[in-house]
Amino acid sequence: MRTLVIALLALALSACSQAESKESPAKAPVKGQVMRPKISASGYDITPLPADQVAKLAAKLTPEQYRITQKAGTEAPFCGTLLDNHKEGVYVCVVCGLPLFSSAHKFNSGTGWPSFYREFDPQHVARKSDGSLGMERTEIDCARCGAHLGHVFDDGPAPTHERHCLNSASLKFVEKGEPLPAESQPLKTAASGP
Repeated sequence: MRTLVIALLALALSACSQAESKESPAKAPVKGQVMRPKISASGYDITPLPADQVAKLAAKLTPEQYRITQKAGTEAPFCGTLLDNHKEGVYVCVVCGLPLFSSAHKFNSGTGWPSFYREFDPQHVARKSDGSLGMERTEIDCARCGAHLGHVFDDGPAPTHERHCLNSASLKFVEKGEPLPAESQPLKTAASGP
């Protein structure tokens, strides 16, 4: 008898759940619906790009840029074109143009890759766990297009004590005084970055 009561209660709860879900269906995106842009604190559109748009942008990359940004590749140390760049400016994503790092935060880590102790805007760089190579690391990608940038470690200088270790091929440098490409422009007036 007890088993029958439990079964009936389970059936009743299931019926209630189904009735509830019919009354308030989950909101599915409507075909052709325009997503509201996600704007970073510094005024840039960081809405994730659709896969087909990323594929079109990635088709314009060199084979090395494609290998690194789309296949999570890594440059050989001390070979990247931006390692010894000491000019003032902004480093943008080579795929979508989102500003990622500022020359004001660059430092010589001695590792052989361009290194920064912080992002241009923390919302512009996505972090995820990377267990490849038999160790746990934190991979960093462009928040807008998902391009692989490199990794972040906790052995950098103050104030963040972070070392964003980047592949030069994942970045494009825009020198101070030069206009940012159209795709790199903020949506609203913003300071030159945090």
